[in-house]
Amino acid sequence: MQGSIAKPPSKLATVLRVTSGNFLEMFDFFLYGFYASYIAKAFFPSGNEYASLMLTFATFGAGFLMRPVGAVILGSYIDRIGRSKGLVLTLAIMAIGTVLIAFVPSYDSIGILAPFLVLIGRLLQGFSAGVELGGVSVYLSEMATPGRKGFYVSWQSASQQAAIMAAAIIGYGLNQVLAPEQIHDWGWRVPFFIGCLIVPVIFVIRRSLQETDEFLARKHHPTFKEIVLSIAMNWRLVLAGMMMVVMTTVSFYLITVYTPTYGRNVLKLDGADSLLLTFCVGLSNFFWLPVMGALSDKVGRRPLLLAFTILPILTAYPMLNWLVNDISFQNMLIAELWLSFMYASYNAAALVALTEVMPPQVRTVGFSLAYSLATALFGGFTPLISTWLIEVTGDKAAPGLWMAGAAFCGLISVLMLYRRDGVTMRAWAKA
Repeated sequence: MQGSIAKPPSKLATVLRVTSGNFLEMFDFFLYGFYASYIAKAFFPSGNEYASLMLTFATFGAGFLMRPVGAVILGSYIDRIGRSKGLVLTLAIMAIGTVLIAFVPSYDSIGILAPFLVLIGRLLQGFSAGVELGGVSVYLSEMATPGRKGFYVSWQSASQQAAIMAAAIIGYGLNQVLAPEQIHDWGWRVPFFIGCLIVPVIFVIRRSLQETDEFLARKHHPTFKEIVLSIAMNWRLVLAGMMMVVMTTVSFYLITVYTPTYGRNVLKLDGADSLLLTFCVGLSNFFWLPVMGALSDKVGRRPLLLAFTILPILTAYPMLNWLVNDISFQNMLIAELWLSFMYASYNAAALVALTEVMPPQVRTVGFSLAYSLATALFGGFTPLISTWLIEVTGDKAAPGLWMAGAAFCGLISVLMLYRRDGVTMRAWAKA
């Protein structure tokens, strides 16, 4: 009697397995942004609230500086050893950073060691995240049904929106059952503890990932030296890819991580309202990402990328200016949903485009390096820059200018990467 042949996992099961690590990454990142003011008082005490918040967001941004390092080191590992093994490694490193931030005692308990350990946790998370998004996007693009890459790759970002919604629900629940003093003292740590409990589950799920057929079909897997040389030879692709991602990463951190702080500290909305707004933004993103990813499969990447760089240039600042002149929960919801629509529509086309323009032999490291450079230099510091812009200009709508500038970078990159004759910069790639 012959043994039965194991049935390959469904596409849905594979998508869930590969995007699970993204869920954890964004769950923790969002928590840091929402509880920034509490973290500032716990680890970065200062007589000046603005200074404490700036130190907190600087530490948040410092993690992004490790992303390019992780992109090159871990990205080359994934391109050389395999997609599935690399994604398990990134999850392990990310988990260590999450545990550190959750359990570090306050400044009052251990002094200067507290902010130092928080910084180490952020650096480890940044090192891992430098390739997490790229590794997942490449995996999804290589396992996608032909002609549907945009739809499949969009679920990488959609999984992050699910994490944002989950974190917002937990935060909203804490606001309902705990007094403000309890949240300030210890309650803000509870969601981080929950994130630690999720880690073992995700680790088991991700260990079952199978290698992609496209990677297994390759006869040559480049060495670390070959990968670095190839990236150096294709620096124009990396630069153009980085400019493309600036719009994605700036707008994402503006409408998700920074929104709770913006609503509570700048617009003086209730903390629970800020969380509800963020949940609505996550839900909007979750809807639009796969819809627009599928649309990019039908009409092409270039039309969507052009449309949704021009729209933010024209409307991002006017929308926030309208909001700050008539502050209310309803108006902020309208403004955030509009920014969400522009972000999700652009991102759905941009990420799959980045997997397509990179040479296959360095696809993960090329994608990850372009994305991590954009995040490290621009997106990751969006909360910090937004806080600074409002302080120096006195204009509460100033973050809209930052988003418009990011959209302009995206527009230039689209014109560089996609010619009217249909030729992409990928044609210039050097082996």
